[in-house]
Amino acid sequence: MAGSEQRVVAVIMVGGPTKGTRFRPLSLNVPKPLFPLAGQPMVHHPISACRRIPNLAQIYLIGFYEEREFALYVSSISNELRIPVRYLREDKPHGSAGGLYSFRDYIMEDSPSHIVLLNCDVCSSFPLPDMLEAHKKYGGMGTLLVNKVSAESANQFGELVADPETNELLHYTEKPETFVSDLINCGVYIFTPNIFSAIEDVLKQKKDRANLRRVSSFEALQSATKALPADFVRLDQDILSPLAGKKELYTYQTLDFWEQIKTPGMSLRCSGLYLSQFRRTSPHLLASGDGKRTATIVGDVYIHPSAKVHPTSKIGPNVSISANARVGAGARLINCIILDDVEIMENAVVIHSIVGWKSSIGKWSRVQGEGDHNAKLGITILGEAVDVEDEVVVVNSIVLPNKTLNVSVQEEIIL
Repeated sequence: MAGSEQRVVAVIMVGGPTKGTRFRPLSLNVPKPLFPLAGQPMVHHPISACRRIPNLAQIYLIGFYEEREFALYVSSISNELRIPVRYLREDKPHGSAGGLYSFRDYIMEDSPSHIVLLNCDVCSSFPLPDMLEAHKKYGGMGTLLVNKVSAESANQFGELVADPETNELLHYTEKPETFVSDLINCGVYIFTPNIFSAIEDVLKQKKDRANLRRVSSFEALQSATKALPADFVRLDQDILSPLAGKKELYTYQTLDFWEQIKTPGMSLRCSGLYLSQFRRTSPHLLASGDGKRTATIVGDVYIHPSAKVHPTSKIGPNVSISANARVGAGARLINCIILDDVEIMENAVVIHSIVGWKSSIGKWSRVQGEGDHNAKLGITILGEAVDVEDEVVVVNSIVLPNKTLNVSVQEEIIL
């Protein structure tokens, strides 16, 4: 009985095709959660982190993608980790808390004592076992992973105030117009099953307000167009804000890396963060070489076993090379993601860039970005099947799929 009381279920929110628009053109080919960072699908990193939680019973992925888009991955990762992973498709948007609530019967199937909730587009070392221990000591309904950021960037996130002694969440506001705190919500939570009662209370309040409202037909029409559906519950505004300061919610601060993966530029940065983490957690995944029998490797580099990399090439730091890619003699790769079936020919250079599936970079060509991960054209992105011909230079540009570049371009979006 004691074992079942301590069971943990993890839930990862993966969003849907309408949510990944800032990730184009990369999300035109693959659901954003399956885009590879450090050689592994984005969602693989939080899943691997959940695997470290003691007594983990099940992992659920919740989103709007078609089930067939996740079927193969869910099957392979379940076998690899020997833990049940299941994809649950939302029929319509319910909000971050409403989506969790709509699948409460599945989540509570294993009678878990705790529910770990993560957002897929978060890049972190995910200190979940330590966070779970802290949560148990706090004795509240929920614990949020939090991080300190610069005062200038804080308003892009949920800002919060916590008691410095007890770590209790005292105040929470989502993306405020004026500065509240440099402590932000990281989108990683641990809850007891009481979270479902809290969501139920909000749903009941919404229903009661809707029934009590007596307005003119014109006002009713206006509010109907503006109002969210009655079963739409947001975790931040509807749950965290009202429960702050009521000894229900607590914080756990990460001192390690944390980023949001909203754009291709940030995916390149986060791929580098995960590669550096591999040095501590999975050094066997990192390539090595001194330029004699294998390529010269500098810093943290992942090379898929099926990729062919010429021994005279020089790779790294922060490079991820995917399946069946081919890198020619004398090529130089720095801070880039090379996707499946890409060919990089002799003496080509790729820096601060993402090269899409089945693309080719010609001899003596150069594909380069300036390396600003937050700027719209801060890195160069080639979509699927883009051919860069010999001796062509592509700088700070985004190229959509199925294009051939036979002239050099700079700071352009090629549709």
